[in-house]
Amino acid sequence: MLLLNVLMAAAWMALTGDFSPLNALFGFAISYFILWFVWRAVGPSRYFAKIPQVIGFIGFYLWELIISSLRVAYIVLSPSALRPGVIAVPLDIKTDAEVALLTNVITLTPGTLSLDVASDRSTLYVHALEAPEPNEFCREVKQNFERRVRELLT
Repeated sequence: MLLLNVLMAAAWMALTGDFSPLNALFGFAISYFILWFVWRAVGPSRYFAKIPQVIGFIGFYLWELIISSLRVAYIVLSPSALRPGVIAVPLDIKTDAEVALLTNVITLTPGTLSLDVASDRSTLYVHALEAPEPNEFCREVKQNFERRVRELLT
């Protein structure tokens, strides 16, 4: 379904003669709604539930990116507040895609770095610039990041 959506967006760009990113996004959105109307008559599809989840995940991640950037800026400006630590976060997710997405999202968030994943995928080791309470950090990772990754990829 995604491929069909992308092909329809490419056709839109070819028909309009405008290959700008904004027109590509507009063509993708138009194609999405056309497919949604057509597929509603044919039967349900998980694709139409996933696109809003992807958009929600991107919005959530951008918000976390802003907040964590502000936290890192505060740490840089007041080095006495620095309380780094390596925290073992127990994982409920098991597939390669889920673990890879989670580790990348954590690593790309300022102030945190995924160090290693246990061979049985039961634990993720994360270095955090500010980790005064390891249990609270684990709870935040599990509730914010791991839960959203699991919802997105299942």
